[in-house]
Amino acid sequence: MRRLRFASAAMLVLALTAGCGRDGLLQGPFDPLKQPGGTHFAGVVLLEDFTSRQVFPTTNWWNLDVSQAPVDANSQAYIDWISGRTPENPATRRRCHPDFGPPPYGIPYVSVSGTQPLLPVHFAPYGAESDPGAPGRPPGYPIPDEARTLPNYLEGAVPGGGDDGDRHLILIDRDRWLLFETWATTWSAASSRWEAGSGATFDLARNDRRPEGWTSADAAGLAIFPGLVRYDEVAAGEIRHALRVTIRDTNGYVWPASHEAGSASGAPPMGTRLRLKASRDISGYAPIVRTIFQAMKSYGLIVADNGADMYVTGTMDGRWDNDILNPAFHGLYADEFEVVQLGWNPITVGVE
Repeated sequence: MRRLRFASAAMLVLALTAGCGRDGLLQGPFDPLKQPGGTHFAGVVLLEDFTSRQVFPTTNWWNLDVSQAPVDANSQAYIDWISGRTPENPATRRRCHPDFGPPPYGIPYVSVSGTQPLLPVHFAPYGAESDPGAPGRPPGYPIPDEARTLPNYLEGAVPGGGDDGDRHLILIDRDRWLLFETWATTWSAASSRWEAGSGATFDLARNDRRPEGWTSADAAGLAIFPGLVRYDEVAAGEIRHALRVTIRDTNGYVWPASHEAGSASGAPPMGTRLRLKASRDISGYAPIVRTIFQAMKSYGLIVADNGADMYVTGTMDGRWDNDILNPAFHGLYADEFEVVQLGWNPITVGVE
């Protein structure tokens, strides 16, 4: 059974209010030296704008519109479980939370050029289920020096990753359109090498799924990057993919997941997709929130890891305004979601 991991306590984030408009989007000139979205170091870009690129084909599970998908027969039982309801406590509820914000909250991503040197990564304990490199490429991951020497390049905002937390490292070769992801990542000064608990690579132009039973940098065996709430997409006014979400435990897995990380009785499996009910009125929210909540209606939330219930994962980005995000998310409860039919897959060619 995979490790139990917990989402960051983003609810403790202080609101980033300076320079932000009422809609939660950064107003005025953007300074790449003070904000992470435009930092460039010889082809290395932190939080590059990829709104013009297609992340996985439109037939990929992350990109499927599930607004008309059937509801699972056990939907209410799963929602009750997520909400923590018991005979002794039948009225408990779980609210949503934005597991992202200004550093150190959320998961950053780093893009590099096709000439970025590939470095070996030592994987343990999931070495047998980790990729030594990208498909068709020499072994190694294109990890820039900045990830070792500067904060905000890895989850947790500690240079070199440190020794605590999930410490995801997400790298994108923008020229070859390849994705590299690692979990529990750290630079070992003693061994002069990068080490990680697991790692996976993906061709972002293909629908290749992990081998059955294999993990990735995420417990479900899925890619992380395509499920993040990204600032560039929200600023553009549209998210066209499902979002990554965690719950406290799981029971087995269903497509599109490939790996299980729990066997809790009554819990949803990895790969479960939650959908915000069409009846939920989102018209009164700020545009930034409506964009995110509409994605929950159209594409849903995919359970990708064990963690805090209903924590939706996004990028670590100084441009987020948690004074807007936190109240909105906290007013959204698990009861306002339904579970899409487990394993629902309307397109079978090229996505197995």
